[in-house]
Amino acid sequence: MQSNVKMNSLDDRSMSELEEESLLTPEAESGKPKPVLGLENGHTFRVSPSFGYKNLWNGVYKSIKTVVFSNKLNLLMPFGPLAIMVHKMTGHKGWVFFLSMLGITPLAERLGYATEQVAFYTGATVGGLLNVTFGNSTEMIVSIYALKSGMTRVVQLSLLGSILSNMLLVLGCAFFCGGLVIRNKEQRFDKASAVVNSGLLLMAVMSLLFPSVLLYTHTEVHFGKSELALSRFSSCIMLVAYAAFLVFQLKGQQKTYFSATEEENQAMDAADNGDDGNEEPQISKWESIIWLSILTAWISILSEHLVDAIQGASIAWNIPISFISVILLPIIGNATEHASAIIFAMKDKLDITLGVTIGSSTQISMFGIPFCVVIGWIMGCPMDLNFQIFETATLFITVIVVAFFLQEGTSNYFKGLLLILCYLIVAASFLVHEDASPEGGKLSQLSINSLLHTIFSSIKVKTLEEVRKIFNII
Repeated sequence: MQSNVKMNSLDDRSMSELEEESLLTPEAESGKPKPVLGLENGHTFRVSPSFGYKNLWNGVYKSIKTVVFSNKLNLLMPFGPLAIMVHKMTGHKGWVFFLSMLGITPLAERLGYATEQVAFYTGATVGGLLNVTFGNSTEMIVSIYALKSGMTRVVQLSLLGSILSNMLLVLGCAFFCGGLVIRNKEQRFDKASAVVNSGLLLMAVMSLLFPSVLLYTHTEVHFGKSELALSRFSSCIMLVAYAAFLVFQLKGQQKTYFSATEEENQAMDAADNGDDGNEEPQISKWESIIWLSILTAWISILSEHLVDAIQGASIAWNIPISFISVILLPIIGNATEHASAIIFAMKDKLDITLGVTIGSSTQISMFGIPFCVVIGWIMGCPMDLNFQIFETATLFITVIVVAFFLQEGTSNYFKGLLLILCYLIVAASFLVHEDASPEGGKLSQLSINSLLHTIFSSIKVKTLEEVRKIFNII
């Protein structure tokens, strides 16, 4: 037999003969790498191993070009390594926090892109579950690292900030821009879906309200334990309710849900590629899984630096931790959702806009928050649903305002403007709000003076040692 490349017609020789020939080649007998049979224009030919390696490298290059260099937002990726360098060389917490925040932003967008690519190969049901799992994965990773560091208030406030940002700022900008672009007709959306999501949000508010009221009214059966036990029980109930909601979406409303999902994927592809949309995946299944793993690991590394720098950034910038957690941190995971929601509203696709904004808020409130409580339970961290009175009241009023705006099933630029102004009021409130919890920040000097005045007015003390004893008892 000849060792050089042979071109044989499939009509002349059967496939069994070709297989026997490939097994009996001198290369196979000598233990050398066996050439690969290829097919082109109805003829088989042999491919050398070097040709296969070349194709492999070409595939890797194409995959990197598609994932890394196809989006302008990826220009922010170098800020991630720069944040690590600043942490190692200077340790300036303010710059580490700022650079980490910039570096995570494009990674969060690419993580969503990789999830969409995997969904092409897994089918509608599994793809929907993947979108649910990885939709807010950046917030979950940051929250887990914060729980590991014992910063439960940062977890609570960052998740609260994601809900407020989606419901007020993102939805408001979408309504405002959509109303300005589409003036010739009234924009409408599915009111029934909005009502279901509003009901879930009200259930989440109820779950957050009871532990706070229980602690505030001092009506706990077991002080310091009843609140935590109630939070864990309510979290399990919320997870069950959210699972039932997923079944309702994926099974009961399968046609509506997945038509919106397909339309969203097409619109995102069109925005990335500059064409009218592409239903075909851009990378293979295993490439998508590999990129999903790489991006998750890189986000985890930057999240650790981000969480470690929060308190230092608060001191360096003279900004309350509550403002950083509620206003600044949600920008990381929601930057892409902000842009896509506005684009869909400008194309008169408000059902997708509501799925991005209200759906994401529902996911965080009914899944993200109770999931963190359960994870904290496993880690031995006392994460609960007591978000304090100020934060819980803010969320309650926000849900009521948004539900009131959605009850008619229509939108316009004026509603969007009002939602944006409401978010500005919330942001200003957290800028002047000092978190009184030990993890969120210290008591203000005025609060300390008031507390001391109350103690000295009601209790007769003569020595400093007696004052210390009183504080120890408290």
